[in-house]
Amino acid sequence: MKKVLVVAVHPDDETLAAGGTLLRHIAEGDEVYWLIVTGMTKELGYSHKVLEKREEEIQAVHDKFGFKQTIRFDLPTTRLDELPMGDIIAKFSKCFRDVEPNIVYLPFKSDVHSDHGVSFQAAFACTKSFRYPSIEKVFMMETISETDFAPALVESAYLPNHYVNISPYLEKKNEILAIFESEMHDHPFPRSFRNIEALATYRGAQAGVEYAEAFMLLKEIMK
Repeated sequence: MKKVLVVAVHPDDETLAAGGTLLRHIAEGDEVYWLIVTGMTKELGYSHKVLEKREEEIQAVHDKFGFKQTIRFDLPTTRLDELPMGDIIAKFSKCFRDVEPNIVYLPFKSDVHSDHGVSFQAAFACTKSFRYPSIEKVFMMETISETDFAPALVESAYLPNHYVNISPYLEKKNEILAIFESEMHDHPFPRSFRNIEALATYRGAQAGVEYAEAFMLLKEIMK
């Protein structure tokens, strides 16, 4: 049994990027912890109705996956770049020490959303083996509508080197994504079920399976 920590900068990132993989982890007996970095508040202009709906979605997604625990930082969404990096790192550090994860899934460092870039930097700072010895593997995830809109530069290219067969789990992944009603729209919107299946098909073809999710392995320590 492994402890898995997935860093979702915003709720739905975990499902878009790694939903099938997380379902597979759980089916194979691993404990999966869902870390949600940001949160919406009235101060940021969100109505009570929207906030209530988001709470219902988070609980429903937690239950549908069967996560061991949902951890929330509730940092201001779209405002992470305004916060002291040291404060954000401290939150990640405490989380990593509390959970003691073996496998960590992070957002891609060049995702177009600034919240993703900040979260990657802060979380990756907490993967040093001499301070967080539980960690065995660190991956970056491919998040539709964020990773695919990174700048077209060599240093921003998403180059997967780890593929997970999610063929038995794609249907349930889509069922979970349907919970996020306000985030999913019709093609050609990036976050569409047609696009989710297209990417899973493409990554599956690269891996020789029907459907797959693709990751960038940053670190692997065999103990």
